[in-house]
Amino acid sequence: MMLDILEAVKEGPERPTRIMYRANLSWSVCQDLLGHLVGRGLIRLIAEGERKRYELMPKGSQVIGWSSKAADEIGT
Repeated sequence: MMLDILEAVKEGPERPTRIMYRANLSWSVCQDLLGHLVGRGLIRLIAEGERKRYELMPKGSQVIGWSSKAADEIGT
């Protein structure tokens, strides 16, 4: 689920609702995971007034790369 969120944010800063739909998650689960990913430094929160957007950090890009490499190694 966390990788799905990282992939959803990869294309550029995204709003939480769009991330929720792209990752196919419920609102509460998505909010919890977004908070966790921000806390781990994989994404960052951009607050613009009352609107929120999330942006992928370099550490998050590394995680996506490692995941892709691992998937290639096991043949999926």
